[in-house]
Amino acid sequence: VQLQASGGGLVRPGGSLRLSCKASGIVLLFSTVTWYRQAPGKERELVAGITSDENTNYLESVKGRFTISRDSAKNTVYLQMRSLKPEDTAIYLCNAYTSVSDTNIWGQGTLVTVSS
Repeated sequence: VQLQASGGGLVRPGGSLRLSCKASGIVLLFSTVTWYRQAPGKERELVAGITSDENTNYLESVKGRFTISRDSAKNTVYLQMRSLKPEDTAIYLCNAYTSVSDTNIWGQGTLVTVSS
């Protein structure tokens, strides 16, 4: 059972990236999947989440710029990030919680660097 996060990289301010969180061993359709980020010297913060019934929530500072979505056929959750700012620079991690099995899984981080 694992989550594989990918899609990070170096991008200029104003640019876009799409992060992927692909699962194996669990079905993300039945899970609440959340993207977190942690910048150097700062606490981890919740960026965006999507529940099993497709309710979404976002960190206030990313509303209107980031979109979380799920592709059940690919068992993957995406985080589309647009209009990136230097303050979005962080390691992004995905988490999946499945209430039925009380399973909580973390993927490894993917680094997003926004810099000119």
